[in-house]
Amino acid sequence: MCEEYDLVAGPDPATLAASAPERPAQRGTDPVYAVGIGPGNSEYLTGRARRALGEADVVVGFETVVEFVSEATDADLLTCGYRDEAEALSAFADRVAAGETGVAVLMGDPNHSGYQFVGKVQRAVDAPVRVVPGISSLQVAASHARTPMEDTEFVTLHKSGPIESDLARLRDHVGQRHLLVLPRPFDWMPGDIAADLVEAGADPSLSALVLERLTHDDEAVTRTRLGELASSAGGDGREETPYSDLSVLAVRAEDDAD
Repeated sequence: MCEEYDLVAGPDPATLAASAPERPAQRGTDPVYAVGIGPGNSEYLTGRARRALGEADVVVGFETVVEFVSEATDADLLTCGYRDEAEALSAFADRVAAGETGVAVLMGDPNHSGYQFVGKVQRAVDAPVRVVPGISSLQVAASHARTPMEDTEFVTLHKSGPIESDLARLRDHVGQRHLLVLPRPFDWMPGDIAADLVEAGADPSLSALVLERLTHDDEAVTRTRLGELASSAGGDGREETPYSDLSVLAVRAEDDAD
């Protein structure tokens, strides 16, 4: 059975997922694969991900994620939202325990803000969980913003639970390193992050890019400055922000040549 989590008091399932390296596969034990499906454009679904989906008997994931891969698999699809997540994972675990091949799907790359779901899958099933990396919108954003990962501080706010330590990392590095941020819909959107950084003393003239729905037909890139972006702060609903919930914020370091 899938346990309940209190992401304020703990335990955070991401901590479980990151608690130890993957162990070598044991003969006769079929793993469950946690597959990154990319940013939603089927051209970014890796060959390894397609093979895992093609071999699956049952696939579990959030409804909006499963929709993107429904044509890539003949498996039974168990979809969920946050409210019925535990129920779906319990049903998935029962199918895996009965000998079926199970795949959990996550948006982008599980290593970029997917560890909470990986941890929940790992807690639910009595089988080793193997992560299949994918292409993240973060990687696409880094290409568009020309922010090499070795010169960049990456923070994901796209998770449940406390984020104060993540915000502190952004404040510490803004203007010194490039920033790549996955916002949290809808209370920590790009404008809210910009306002927090400016309030903490960041240069409002720093170059900022909001990259929305990357790789999709309606992809959009807004090029602005940190201070201008801060004017869109406030609110906690879809109608109270000009930006999509599928956004990446890039803030270039102060040596920006633009």
